[in-house]
Amino acid sequence: MPKPASDLPAPAAAPATAPAAAAPATLAEVARRAGVSTATASRVLNRSAPVSPPVSARVMAAARELAYVRRRAPRGRGTGVVAVVAFADPVRYHSDPFHLRLLAGLREAAAGLELEVAVFTVPGSAQRPALLRHLCGGHVDGVLLVGAWETLELPRLLRAAGVPAVSVGRPPGAGTVAYVDADNLCGARDAVLRLCASGRRSVVTIAGPPDTAVGADRLAGYRQALAQTEAAVGPEVAYGDFSGASGEHAMLRLLRRRPALDAVFAASDPMALGALRVLRRLGHRVPEQVAVIGFDDAPAAARARLSTVRQPVEQLGARALEMLLTRPDRSASLVLPTTLVLRDSAG
Repeated sequence: MPKPASDLPAPAAAPATAPAAAAPATLAEVARRAGVSTATASRVLNRSAPVSPPVSARVMAAARELAYVRRRAPRGRGTGVVAVVAFADPVRYHSDPFHLRLLAGLREAAAGLELEVAVFTVPGSAQRPALLRHLCGGHVDGVLLVGAWETLELPRLLRAAGVPAVSVGRPPGAGTVAYVDADNLCGARDAVLRLCASGRRSVVTIAGPPDTAVGADRLAGYRQALAQTEAAVGPEVAYGDFSGASGEHAMLRLLRRRPALDAVFAASDPMALGALRVLRRLGHRVPEQVAVIGFDDAPAAARARLSTVRQPVEQLGARALEMLLTRPDRSASLVLPTTLVLRDSAG
């Protein structure tokens, strides 16, 4: 016999909306918690190379605290290969410390995900129909674009073929492709503000190519810093191509235009080192008369005791790969902070 309505149990309350699950910890987060590089964390967790016991213990403790679970790369396309398309002269690419460090970070992260990394160099605006067919033909799980690429055709073709792509560095067009970059603007601004705070008043810059995102961002940071410092003399700019030779030529031009300059911010370490060579050859005392700060913190900068802005190059590679594997929307971006490193050239 059915119960009266008053005796029926009350309907269960609708469950409250469950809080969103926390995103799983990444290898980069484990590395930060342990105070090591992403590459070192990968070596410990994958046992791919020996690491000192204290460091290994820190990494393992960080992984436990963050509940890190080793992830394998998704096999939706089933190739196990990620392509790096570097827009650079092949000889210069393989001798550039930035590219070598970036590739090291990428390969360490890829090893942890059981992926292979294939590198293709494309000098200038050269067209490579065979490369396009390879990238769009189901042979890779994704593509990382590195360097000053100009044409938007490649990202469009990759998108049409369903191949995810991420740019290492801000792309030439907003919303063109997802990207990971260092904070070039703030890094440059911090360096120039430090020069002004130390009493330098005539701060010039050796800028990178203005038609590249990195060149434009670092020049914008220089200009912003001078605009914030009322006592500083206005900007004076000479352009280079990030090479040491171009830094030397730019330094000579700047000295002709502004003989009383007392500080130089160069948009790359090789250009800063070229500027140092000219200054010392002409008898200018560094840093007593002229202070110099570069950008990148390449190994040569430490050897030369060059003050510089350190960008996390290995992390750029690792984080770009992590982003790539999530098949990001083309508007996605991640900007990593930089650090000012003061050495003898800007004491």
